[in-house]
Order: sequence, then C-alpha cells, then structure tokens
Amino acid sequence: MSGEQRPAPRPDGSAEDGVPPEGSDTARSAPRDDAGQAAPVPAEEVPDRPADQPGESAADRLPVRRRRRRDPLAALLIGVLTLLLGFAFAVQVRTTGTGEDYSAAREEDLVRILDDLDAREDRLREQIADQRAALRELNSSDSQAEAALQEARERAEALGILNGTVAAEGPGLVMTIYDPEGQVRVADLLDAVQELRGAGAETMQIDGVRVGVSTAITGEPGALRVDGVAVSSPYEILVIGSPQDLQTAMNIPGGVVDRVGRQGGSVEIEQSRRVVVDALRQLDRPQYAQPDADDGD
Repeated sequence: MSGEQRPAPRPDGSAEDGVPPEGSDTARSAPRDDAGQAAPVPAEEVPDRPADQPGESAADRLPVRRRRRRDPLAALLIGVLTLLLGFAFAVQVRTTGTGEDYSAAREEDLVRILDDLDAREDRLREQIADQRAALRELNSSDSQAEAALQEARERAEALGILNGTVAAEGPGLVMTIYDPEGQVRVADLLDAVQELRGAGAETMQIDGVRVGVSTAITGEPGALRVDGVAVSSPYEILVIGSPQDLQTAMNIPGGVVDRVGRQGGSVEIEQSRRVVVDALRQLDRPQYAQPDADDGD
C-alpha cells in the first residue's frame, strides 16, 4: 500500500476533503465512528459563539435553533403592521375622495347641488319664521287676554262701587246732620247728596243705607226714609272722595250747612284719610232692557 497517494495538504494545514490532518487538535477532539469517519455533532451540543468578538450583537450569539424559532413571530408582526398601514391608507383615500368627487363633477351638477342647498335653507328659514310668529301670537294672545281680563275686573269693581254692590274705602269725610227740632226735609238730604256728588263723591251711605244711582229719599221731616229704610237724627253721611273738595262744597254760602242752620239744626264735618263705606245694595236687574246685539258692529 506504499503506492497510495494522499492529497496534498493546504497551506493552512487542512486536507482538501475537509478532514483535519492527523496530529492537529481538531483531529484529536473530533469523535469518529466505527468506519473512522467524523461523527456529526448534535445541534443541541453546538456551543455558543464567543461573546467577546467585536461587531456581534446578543442575537448573533444565540443558538441557531433559538433564532430560527423567533423568525415566524417577527414575520407575523410585520404582516400585522403592513395590514394596519394598508387600512389607514385606504381610509385616508376614501376620506379625501369626497372632495375629489365634487371637484370632478360637472358645472351643471354643482349648480343643481347649490340650488338644492339654497332651497333647503329657504325652507328651514320659513319654518323658523313660522314658529317664531306662532310664538309671538301666543304670547300676544295671552297678554291681550290677561289685559282684557284685568280691565274687565277693574271696570266691574268700579261699577260695583258706583252701584253700591261692592264695599269701598278711601279718603273722604264724615258728615253728621243734627236736627233736634225735626225740621230737616227730604229736599235737604237730596241737596246734600247732589252737592256731594257734584264735588266728586264716588260713593256714600246714609245711616247704614248705601246710596246708589236710583236711591230714593222720601218721608216727612222727622220721619225720613232712604230707599224705604227709616232714618233718624242725627243723620250720619259717610262719603269717599277728596276731603277738601267735599268740605268746600258743603260750606258754600246758601248751601246745605246754611239751610240746616236756619232750620234750627247743625252740621258737623270731619275729614278722614280712611272712610269705610260697607253698606251694600242689591243689584237691580232690568226687566225690559237688554244689551244691543249690534253694538259690537
């Protein structure tokens, strides 16, 4: 076997077929099988690469199998990110596409769209105006009804005071006529009532009898009657009005005070800031008269 040729060793001392030369450390440490061939080293026993080599990261120093296990996870993350970016891009394109649709529309279409918007705006403005007008009408109707009701109440109270159907109070005077000799006549009391009314008396009563528009004074001196109710001296007259004007009207020369004095009587007048006229009259209902139906035309 001396004639068998061996391959020439390489300059680095290794053989061409990758088998390390005999006598080297690699040849001594590499295990061999029964045929003398180098046995493969299991993957689990592949040692980590040295950590002190410059330019290598921690991931480069991990075992080959561990790095291969992480490659599918990284691919999955990259795929998810790609899908998200694609979705965001599609949404952006759809959002900006609306303006592009109008920019690409024909002039006739744009004019029609503007006309539709203007018509819709006009309809909305008309509806708002109608609602406001209805609100103003309701407020005005309520205000007018309330004002009319208040005016009717005031007129009813005024008429009630004048007719004697409502009690009243206010400034005025208390006039007392003394007739010790029984000489005061019906005309004297009627003159007193007329002169007080002429001086601005709004309402009055004589000895607890309310004087109204149709008040009748009858009887003989010393036995006078007011609306059928007997009255006697001294005659007390409660009057509501301007105290000064009423007293001036009673003291005029030749007036009621002078006539009563010439008949042996006397008149005492006292002004007051508060006179209460609380005697009431029954409202006379007309038997024949009724409101005119054509009065509102």
